[in-house]
Amino acid sequence: MLTIHPQYIKDNSGKKMVVLLKKEFDSLMDLLDELEDISIYDEVKKNDDGKRIKFSDYLKKRKIKDA
Repeated sequence: MLTIHPQYIKDNSGKKMVVLLKKEFDSLMDLLDELEDISIYDEVKKNDDGKRIKFSDYLKKRKIKDA
């Protein structure tokens, strides 16, 4: 679990205006990236029809398409 240490910037009346998470920012971005990967995997898995081709066949097909 990620522990968060927020720091706040307040206006003249003491109202919190900005939250700083400088120490946690990179960890939060990594977690968001991982969640995105999981979401993409789940979507692909849901739509998987079970068909497979050899990687070498894919490369041949791609080479012809890109030519």
